[in-house]
Amino acid sequence: MESMPVAPSTDPRVARLIDANLDRAREGLRVIEDWCRFGLDRHDLVVPLKDWRQQLGQLHDDAYRQARSTATDTAAGLGHPAQNSRTNSVAIVKANASRVQEALRVIEEFTRTADAVLAQTAAEVRYSLYDHEVRILEACGHNRRKQQLEDAKICLITDPSTDDDGGRLVRHVNAALDSGVTLVQYRRKHGSDGLRLQEAKQLAELCQSHRALFIVNDRIDLALLVNADGVHLGQEDLPHNEARRLLGSEKLIGRSTHALGQLQEAQQEGADYAGVGPVFATATKADRQPAGLNWVKEACAAAHIPWFAIGGITATTLPQVREAGASRVAVVSAIMASDDPALASRQLLDLLL
Repeated sequence: MESMPVAPSTDPRVARLIDANLDRAREGLRVIEDWCRFGLDRHDLVVPLKDWRQQLGQLHDDAYRQARSTATDTAAGLGHPAQNSRTNSVAIVKANASRVQEALRVIEEFTRTADAVLAQTAAEVRYSLYDHEVRILEACGHNRRKQQLEDAKICLITDPSTDDDGGRLVRHVNAALDSGVTLVQYRRKHGSDGLRLQEAKQLAELCQSHRALFIVNDRIDLALLVNADGVHLGQEDLPHNEARRLLGSEKLIGRSTHALGQLQEAQQEGADYAGVGPVFATATKADRQPAGLNWVKEACAAAHIPWFAIGGITATTLPQVREAGASRVAVVSAIMASDDPALASRQLLDLLL
C-alpha cells in the first residue's frame, strides 16, 4: 500500500486538499458570522467568528492556493438533496458549523507534521466553535421566540380556578389555540405544586403542537421543568438579571408594569415584553386600582418592546384600548370564562386586525 505523503511541497494532492478545506472553513465561518451580524444583531457572537476567519486566512499559504485546480476536481459542484432542506436560519447555522468543524478536522489530520501552526490553529478553532455554536443556537432560539412574540396579538392568561370538571382548562386553551391565539401564559395562584406541574406540562405540549409560545407566570422552576418559552414576572418577583441567569439567554422574560417608570426600568433591564395595566377594574386583580386608558397612551409613546394591555379587557372594551394605542392585549376571563372560547378568541382577534 502506498504511504501517504504529508508535505504540500512534495505532494500537490495534499496541498489541494488543505486549500479546499481552508476555503470551506472560512466560507462556513462567514455564513455564520453574517447571520450573527445581520440576523441576530449580536456583536459579541460576531467577534470570535471574524477572528477565527482571519486567523485561518493568514495561514492560507500560497503553496496551498497555487495547488488549486477546480477544473480537475471530480467532485466540484457536487450537491446533495439535504442542502435543499435547509429552510430556516437554524438549519443553515448548524450545517455551516458542521462544515467548518469537518474541514478543520481534515486540516488537522493532514498538517500535523508539515504545518504544525496551521494544525494547532485548526484544532483550537474547532474546539472553540463547538461551544460557540451552542451560544449561537441559543440566540437563534431567543430570536425566533422574539419574532413570535412580536407577531402575537393576544396573550391568553389561564384561570384554572374555573376548571370545575378537570378538563375545562385544557379545552378552553385548545379552543383558543385552534382559533388563532399564539401566546399562552399559565397562571395558578392556588393549588399544589404537583397540580401546577401537571397542568403546565399539558399546556406546554398543547402549545408546542400548535407552534404557539408558552409562558409560565412567576415560577422559573416550573418553566424550566416543562421547557416553557419563558416566564412572566411581577414587580415583586425576582430581579431581571437573576431570572436571566437561571433561565439562560434563549428564553423570554416578561414583566408586569403599572406606571411609566416601571416600564422604562423593565426595558432598561432587558425585558422581552411588558404587561401594561390594569387598564380597567378586574376580578383577577381586585386589590389593584385600574390605571386607565391614559396609562395605555403613555406606554404607547414610551415602549420599544412588545407590550400587552391587560385588565378587564373584553370585546366590549377592546375598541377603547385600541384607540388608546394598544395593538396587543392580555386577557383572562374574556376567553377562559366564556362558554364559547373559540368564538370569544376569534372576536378579539378580529378586533385587533
